[in-house]
Amino acid sequence: MSTPDRPRRADARRNAEGIRLAALEVFRTGGLSTPLDEVARAAGVSKGTIYHRFGSRRGLIDAVVEDLVAERIQGIVAAVAELDDPLERFEQYLLGIWLLQFDEPAANDVLMRAMPESEPLSDLCCHAQNFAAQVLAEAQAAGRVRPDLTPVDLNQLILERGVIVRACDQQTREDFRRRLGLVLDGLRAGGYRQSEPE
Repeated sequence: MSTPDRPRRADARRNAEGIRLAALEVFRTGGLSTPLDEVARAAGVSKGTIYHRFGSRRGLIDAVVEDLVAERIQGIVAAVAELDDPLERFEQYLLGIWLLQFDEPAANDVLMRAMPESEPLSDLCCHAQNFAAQVLAEAQAAGRVRPDLTPVDLNQLILERGVIVRACDQQTREDFRRRLGLVLDGLRAGGYRQSEPE
């Protein structure tokens, strides 16, 4: 029995995988807002082919999010969950996320919800925020992190790091890491000034 469509389907699968791999490289370098023209150029196809294979920019991003940043964020969460000390869990989570923001422009797009219509990205962002709130609550319950820090504050600190990474793109990773230590010092219990008595 002849199956002339099979080679065509196999070619289409290879074509889609080539686009996906090209998108991974392009988004890693420039973030999720990189024009699809650049993905098309890297994949050696037309932009129309991308839309034909993935339906939209969101469809392409959904196809690469797992390899792009989800594994890294889930890896940070898993490694931190293994730690015993509440302060170490809190600080290592923040360090891991902040350094990921420095290393991967696409991670900033996830954490800053640059693609709110993407369900996998939104789910990933919510998972990260919920875990951050959990490690904060545990560190505060142990008296190790300042009690006035809220989950909203923590989320803003993560977003601010992303803005700083983008605005100060000449800083070295070593300098960025040193400044993170200064921020973390200020988040520890006793690392801040209470309001002066009247």
